Amino acid sequence: MTGPSQPSRRTLLTAAVAVAAAAGAATPAVAVPSHRPTRTKPARTVDHHAWTSPTDWRSGTSKGTRAVAGARPGLVLDIPAGRTDYADPHTGRTSTWDYATWTSPAHTLSVPATEVIASWNAHTPAGTWIQTELSGRYSDGTDTPWYVMGRWAAGDQDIRRTSVDGQSDGRSSVWTDIFAIDDAASGLRLASYRLRLTLYRVPGTRKTPTVWRLGAMGSDVPDRFTVPASTPGHAGELRVPRYSQEIHKGQYPQYDNGGEAWCSPTSSQMIVEYWGRRPTAGQLAWVDPSYADPQVCHAARSTFDYQYEGCGNWPFNAAYAATYPDMQGVVTRLTSLTDVETLVAAGIPVITSQSFLKEELTGAGYGTSGHLMTVIGFTADGDVIANDPAAPSDAEVRRVYRRREFENIWLRTKRYDANGQVKGGSGGVCYLYFPARPTSDGRRALASVGVE
Repeated sequence: MTGPSQPSRRTLLTAAVAVAAAAGAATPAVAVPSHRPTRTKPARTVDHHAWTSPTDWRSGTSKGTRAVAGARPGLVLDIPAGRTDYADPHTGRTSTWDYATWTSPAHTLSVPATEVIASWNAHTPAGTWIQTELSGRYSDGTDTPWYVMGRWAAGDQDIRRTSVDGQSDGRSSVWTDIFAIDDAASGLRLASYRLRLTLYRVPGTRKTPTVWRLGAMGSDVPDRFTVPASTPGHAGELRVPRYSQEIHKGQYPQYDNGGEAWCSPTSSQMIVEYWGRRPTAGQLAWVDPSYADPQVCHAARSTFDYQYEGCGNWPFNAAYAATYPDMQGVVTRLTSLTDVETLVAAGIPVITSQSFLKEELTGAGYGTSGHLMTVIGFTADGDVIANDPAAPSDAEVRRVYRRREFENIWLRTKRYDANGQVKGGSGGVCYLYFPARPTSDGRRALASVGVE
């Protein structure tokens, strides 16, 4: 999170996109009623699609990869398609890697998109890493280049996980983790896309990454300063751990210095632990023992994007959540708090991204140009119960925010900053973390918001 006087790198990214547009695991205990909201929802402006099954993995074009079955089907590096050198811009080291590739079939978007955000779930043991790319077909029948959407490993001993700047063909661009049409007002859209995985390993070994999930969210959210109000439905609250980002202020400058910069990994860690997962003692051994909540430090290090120089890369946070046993993580957009109520009623908390002035969210006590928090429930009046990591202590993380204010600051795509300048909003971006084998209620809730 950042204050309005000092925009974050995430804010600059979001604002640039908005200006262009103008132009089965065990389920933790929950305290929720059994009913689910059944109200009419707005027309969907989002298409989320993923490849997860053996059939999915066999449907693509493989050069050296192999689909594996089992409790959690995936894609592995079998016989290398070649060998290449990678010069890591963040370490200065050049290393040689065996690699193999998998390219998805073309997915035709049900919502021709102005923006696309990819996400993936994978296991990358030491000596391995992956790259995700996107190429699409515009609505006029021409094609984009292949864009790098992320170079990723769970650890940082082999490469530094990174986004790639400077990618554009003059019609679309990649802003850290978002593919965006440069001039949405022109009517140009992305009609379809393919994703390409490249799996890397140390030459001469049998090590391999395993990719369990690969997908993307395409959307065409209209420009808006305000959104329609939804009708309250579900009331109830999930018992989610509470962690403050602010108690980490000044910790680990190499990972963006804690405090307001760590809203995303702090929120991610709360939900990881809600599902009963935690880092091991060995994974936390590097953290200064005098620091409280060392797992939040671990989450920050594990989500840090060395190009973006921050922990707010959306797909990197989803990928971090999925490094825990039998967990999945996706980035998508939702259309109203009705969607969130449906998920919370099924036991799935929702991490939301929003920007606002201090006076726009009663009780927050701060303004921000980009902040993540977790919706864990709703009051009987429909107000939002959130675990807000911007609190000064863990004990003060739980907040209740007015429904109308919260829904608007989260779903809008445009807003005014403290100087009266037009800035961007996330348009309903959220993270969803859930078990590899959700409950039947969980599956239905996820399907209702377009996530399979």
